[in-house]
Amino acid sequence: MSLLVRARRCNPSLIEAARGGDTEALVSLIAAAQPDIRRYAARNCRAADIDDAVQETLLLLYRRVGTLRAVTSFSAWLFAVARRACLRLLRRAASTEAPADDAEARLAHLAPEDIRIDLSRAIQSLPDHYREVILLRDIEELSIHEIAGVLGLTRESVKARIHRARIMIREYLVRD
Repeated sequence: MSLLVRARRCNPSLIEAARGGDTEALVSLIAAAQPDIRRYAARNCRAADIDDAVQETLLLLYRRVGTLRAVTSFSAWLFAVARRACLRLLRRAASTEAPADDAEARLAHLAPEDIRIDLSRAIQSLPDHYREVILLRDIEELSIHEIAGVLGLTRESVKARIHRARIMIREYLVRD
């Protein structure tokens, strides 16, 4: 069940009580939201970042639920918080990557078969929706427009997924 669907099922009076400062309501709201935030993070974050993204999202829920303007906007707000946490962690990981020269130097000493194995493992480590766009783009050699049509996504979504997938692949290849 998606985060948005589950969050919509949260009792509006529970959300309203949490907004008003009711500690028990806030604890119940966090407990109800946590599994869905974790599922969202598992789909959109690197495996190493899932727990951090969940923690950041729940902490922000705890701190800011009182600032929520309308109960009906809770699910969209929570979804946006989780998305931003995943993106922030991905950017942080990308900025701490080893320089490309280090990666190239390491890969230059590997046999072609080892490079293929490493690349295959890197692609397999991707979340499904990132693996899918990488395979369509780099293996099947489809255009961005064609991938968008096949997956029912916008061109911008396809480009973003390809970009994030390549960052994850680069990170996988550089580590060790």
